[in-house]
Amino acid sequence: MPTKETALQAILDQGLLPLFFYEDAEVSLEIIKTLYKAGVRTLEYTNRGAAALDNFTYLKSELGKEYTDLHLGIGTIKTVEEANAFIKAGADYIVAPIVDPAVGNIAHEANLLWIPGCFTPTEIHVAQQAQAALIKLFPANILGPAFMASIKELFKGQLFIPTGGVELDKDNISTWFKSGVCAVGMGSKLISKEVLAQRQYDILHEQTIKALELVKASR
Repeated sequence: MPTKETALQAILDQGLLPLFFYEDAEVSLEIIKTLYKAGVRTLEYTNRGAAALDNFTYLKSELGKEYTDLHLGIGTIKTVEEANAFIKAGADYIVAPIVDPAVGNIAHEANLLWIPGCFTPTEIHVAQQAQAALIKLFPANILGPAFMASIKELFKGQLFIPTGGVELDKDNISTWFKSGVCAVGMGSKLISKEVLAQRQYDILHEQTIKALELVKASR
């Protein structure tokens, strides 16, 4: 049974958090199986479409049979209602683009990891007060590694993960880790629209292995 601690450790161990949403549940399942085959043991499915809850419920039921060491989190959770619905569907952790302590409380009550999204030092402080073990810097393409390096000393011991604009590129990934993050989130730069629309599972497999290797080399 996943807990706050096991979910956090899986992200720290992997150093990479793939994230995506696709309206087709079967394609979503194949994407996750491809990521798993490449070495991924934790990923975030995002609540970005009308089918997200149904898809997530289906994915959990299918993956639970065979992929018992996979942590499947849910992202883009902004309300208590969404948090409750996806926790009921079996989410292993909760990722948000914003800081809402009420959502954090729901996750904590279920002993699940809550990863809120922050853009300012004030938001980071609010997230810390609400017991966020890991904080998402979002959107990271606007903030950049320089922001992370600048605030690191203000929030000693806090774990951060940038999401949005992290590139499948050695220099980019390396710069983020040097700035002080513990992992990087990667969405469309890894699981592109082309990969999804054209079912390019072989390409995704290669790219994921490359991403995991870049992360390993950058830490």
